[in-house]
Parts: sequence; C-alpha cells; structure tokens
Amino acid sequence: MCGICGLVGDNDPVLLDRMLARLVHRGPDDEGTHRDAGVAFGVRRLRVIDPTGGHQPVQNETGSVWAVLNGEIYNYRELREELIQKGHRFQSHCDTEVLVHLYEEEGPAAVYRLRGMFAYAIWDRERDLVLLVRDRLGIKPLYYSVQPGKGGTSHRVLFSSELPSLLEGMPDWTIRPQAIADFLSLLYVPSPDTIVEGVYQLRPGEALKVARGRLEFWRYYRPEEEALYQAGPPQGDQHERFLSTLRDSVQAHLVSDVPLGLFLSGGLDSASILACMREVIPGSIKTFSIGYDAPEDQSYNELQAARLLATHFGTDHTEAVLRPDAVSLLPRVVAGMGEPFADSSAIPTYLVSEVARKSVTVALSGIGGDELFGGYPRYLGLRAAARYAALPVAMRSWIASRAASCLPDGSGSRDVRGRIKRFLLDGYRPLDEQYLRWTTFQPAGWDAPLFAEGLRSAVADSSALRNVRSLFAQWPSHEPADRAMGVDLQTYLPDDLLRMGDRMSMVHSLELRVPFCDHHLMAFACSLPSATRLQGWKLKGLMRLSLQGILPKSIISGPKRGFMLPLGRWLREDLREMSRDLLSDEAIRRRGYVNPAYVQWLLAEHHSGRRNFTDQLYALMVLELWHRQVAQPVSCPMTGVGAA
Repeated sequence: MCGICGLVGDNDPVLLDRMLARLVHRGPDDEGTHRDAGVAFGVRRLRVIDPTGGHQPVQNETGSVWAVLNGEIYNYRELREELIQKGHRFQSHCDTEVLVHLYEEEGPAAVYRLRGMFAYAIWDRERDLVLLVRDRLGIKPLYYSVQPGKGGTSHRVLFSSELPSLLEGMPDWTIRPQAIADFLSLLYVPSPDTIVEGVYQLRPGEALKVARGRLEFWRYYRPEEEALYQAGPPQGDQHERFLSTLRDSVQAHLVSDVPLGLFLSGGLDSASILACMREVIPGSIKTFSIGYDAPEDQSYNELQAARLLATHFGTDHTEAVLRPDAVSLLPRVVAGMGEPFADSSAIPTYLVSEVARKSVTVALSGIGGDELFGGYPRYLGLRAAARYAALPVAMRSWIASRAASCLPDGSGSRDVRGRIKRFLLDGYRPLDEQYLRWTTFQPAGWDAPLFAEGLRSAVADSSALRNVRSLFAQWPSHEPADRAMGVDLQTYLPDDLLRMGDRMSMVHSLELRVPFCDHHLMAFACSLPSATRLQGWKLKGLMRLSLQGILPKSIISGPKRGFMLPLGRWLREDLREMSRDLLSDEAIRRRGYVNPAYVQWLLAEHHSGRRNFTDQLYALMVLELWHRQVAQPVSCPMTGVGAA
C-alpha cells in the first residue's frame, strides 16, 4: 500500500517533493522518485509485499519502462513466474515489478490480467507515453488535473492518490459550486468530479493515456457488462458457487509478508470472511471490534455478536469500548478524508483502524457485501414499491400526506419508523425517483429555499442526480432491486464506502482489503437476479442459506450490523455547543452556501428531539470544518465567498 503522485509535461523536483510530503501517512516506510524528460514520478511506500526489497519506482531491465503502484496485485506470484519463463529478469519479489514486465508483453491491455486493488502509473520512455490506471471497482483512488503547459507547450498533467497532495500544484484553486449541492444531497462529492474546479478522479475501471501531449481516456471495465450474462435461470448450485468464489477471493486477499487481521462487526459479511480465513489459517487470527458503554447507545453496540464470532472461530480478539472526545475527534476525521465527506461511518472506521494498526499492518473488511448480495432494506423497499404502485396515484398521494403529519421520524441504529415513513411519503413517485429520495438527504418539511441565492442560481439542475437516474434506467434488468444494486455498485460503493475505507485506514498507515470487491466475486453476484440474491424477501437470502452450518445461527438470522455510532445523541449532547458554533448565523452567511434560516430550523428541530436531522447537520459541520482546515484562502466563484 502506498501513495503515488507525479507530473507529466513537467519534472519540477520542488513540487514533486511537496506533493510527496502530503502522502507520508500512506507510506511511512520508504520514499522514491524518478525524473525524466518532462516526467516525474513519486511514491511513499507502506511495506507489505517484500518488505526488505520492493523499493519504488520500479523499472524494466533497460530502464525504458518505469512504474509506481498504490495497492496490491494479488496474483503477482503467478504472473511473475509466467514472465520469468518468458525471459524477464526481476530485481525484487514485490508485486509492483510485475507491472513493468507485463506492460512490456501486453501494453496497456496488461490491466486485464491483474487481480487486485490498484492505482498505478507507467512511464514508457520509448513511446513517450504515461499510462494512469484505476482498478475495476475503484478501491484505490487516483486524482488528476490537466493544465496548460508552460511556455505554450502541450498539457501538464498532475496526478496523486489524494486531493490535498495534488493541490500542492494548484495554488489558485477554486471550489466547484455544483459540488457543494451534490455533497449536501449525497454526503459525498460523486466522481469523476471533486470539490475543486478542474480536478477529477479516474472512474473505476478507467485508464488515461498521455502520449506526446495528447490525452485519451479508456474504460476497460464496466460492471453492467457482468449483468448481461443473466441469461435465463441461474444454472448449478448457487450456494456452492457462492462459497467457492468467496473462499477463493478471501484466500487471494491473504497474500502478505506482514501481520494482517480483520475488522469484525458481528454482521454477516465480516463473519463470512472470518469463516473463510479460519479454513486456511490454522494459527492466530487477529480481529478488531468497537462498541459503546453508554446505556442509551446499546442499539449501536455490536460487541456481543462480534465476541460470539471471535469465540466460535478462536481469534485473538481486541475490543475497544469507546468513550471518545467527539469535539476533538471530528476535526481529525475531516482532516483524514482530505475533502468534504459526511458519511458518519467514517468516525468508527477511523477509530477501529487506529486500534488495529497497533498490532497489524493489513486488515480485511466486509465492505461491498451489501451491494453485491442485497444487504440494504431499500432493495426490498423497491420490490415492495413496485407492487404498491398498483394502487391509484391519488390514493398513494393521500397516504403520503397523512404519513407526513402522523408518523414521527425514526431514530436509533435500525430506524424502522424512518424507513416506513420514507416509503409512504414517496410511494406515489416513479421508482427511480423513490430510490433517489431514499438515498439523498434534503429533508421534507422545509418549504423555503435551501441554498443561498448565489449557489441556487449556479446549481439549478443536479448532474449527479441525473446520472443516478440514468444509471438506474441503463442497468440491464427489469427488476427494480437489480437496478438499485447496479447503481450502488457504480456510485455509493466507490464514492462513499471505498473512499471512506481507504482514507480512514491510510490516515493510520493501515492497508484495508475488501474481498467482496474482488471482480470475480462481483461477476458472480451480478450474474444472479435479485430474486436469487433476496431469496424469500430476505436481505442477503442467498448468503444466509449458503452459510448455514458454517456460521452460528444467531449471526445468520441476525439483523444487518456494521460499525455505527450514536451521532444523533452526540449532536444533542456532546456536540451541541460545537454544532452551534460551526453552524452559527455568522459562519453560514460567511460561506454563502445555504439559507441561514434553514440551518437554524435544522438545529432547533433536532436539538428538541422533534426531528432527526443527524445527516444534514453533520454534513454542514463537516463542510465548515473542512473550510477551516484549508491551508490557503479559496473561493466559490458563484458566491464570491472565501474559505478562510
């Protein structure tokens, strides 16, 4: 695991050093650079494969091809043996060196041979070509910016693993107004865009070629293509196929030359990974869980289920019972993300990563299981909504009006009341719009303008929400739940969960691996219709049946679990004063993004307990904290408001 950065069309050593300095947490063990005519590569390395060797950047035998890698190539040993048979000479036993020799054999198409999580850059001196590549599902990040070249030359391209590093080369950057609106709707800024004008992310499964100043983008992988193989009823024993594919993925993700462990939430995903780990690891397995000791937070506590699994599989288990200082914790989490990001799951992920890093360098996680195998209640909700649509629109509209006034907002970690209310409120809308409303965070009950005037005029139409509708319509299935899972694979998974997992682990120099995001396992999942994945209207029905006799019954029949936290209560108690400071009228007017009256309404309703506006308030607090952490003043061109 590493952090990579570089310049194309420039080889400024001072700028490269500044970019590298912002990536030290991603790679505290080693630093390497390579500079050539018009090209500079840099890397900070966390030693996982071949700790004593494996210095990056790597080169081929003649020094004509160079590469830097962030991530892991899990099948590097097989590829290495194949390349040695073809006459290639290796200087190390690391996975990165495979890239340069495989590129020599197959060119850019070498990416099709790779199994892993990766973002890499290759410099081919003879062809005057730089190749930037991101893995199929977007597990590893890669940011870039294309700028005018110096002195009238062709483009200059900057790239880096993280946004703050890339911005070292952009002293006069500005905020993109649409990103503010998207962030407040989704709690993250959707790719390929970022919060900054002119800075983008490579999409999952995308590559960028820069050859003699000419840019060419190439999508080498699209998940919807896997779903096209749904041709008639699934063949064979799907339970055995699931177990076999999962076991293969977990075993591949255990390749490591340093200690590794597992984030154990007590839910089905991490439990199934643990079961597969135990089948191939006879000795100690380190597992990590977090929980809360306050009596009022017990609905968020997963320690009992995690403890049961640790005992069942005989792991070396570490529990962290949290009594965090939330006021000092939030700024650290925001700084660790490096960009506005308001999924509050980042907080427990930050904390469990901090605990795990004390004893391991690599940790596995269950991220991705919900999107692949149907773990979210909204998937069942869409199936139910398709049947509910048989009622006349007028009747569903009347029910929605009654639900708005009669049903209270949900609270707690399960939030059943909130789900029922949202279902009825939106039940008269088209299915794609229902899905959008269930996964966005602009609350009902506020009838005045939400955005301030300057921002409102700049973001009248949300391209991000249009994109979700487009993905929903394009997924190759008539089943609403299939379409929702397809949308999540392309949006929520890479832009929220995987982004969070990468940053919150790497801020502690911990490598996080996600076996459910293996492209072989994803291909299997996408080949199954939702009726198979949600057998008997049961979330993860296929998984639950497949794991009978492998996991304890209480885990198989238990509710969805994950690392959650009582943020709603914190905002009313521990964070009450902090929220009022960050979201004061003065602060809100200074930013010029939202209507100050809207913010005061959110605070009053939430602090009184009448409504649950946890997500909306947390997003605004994160945005303000991020602004206060920005090193130099920036502005939003449509509002004219500075960040400092």
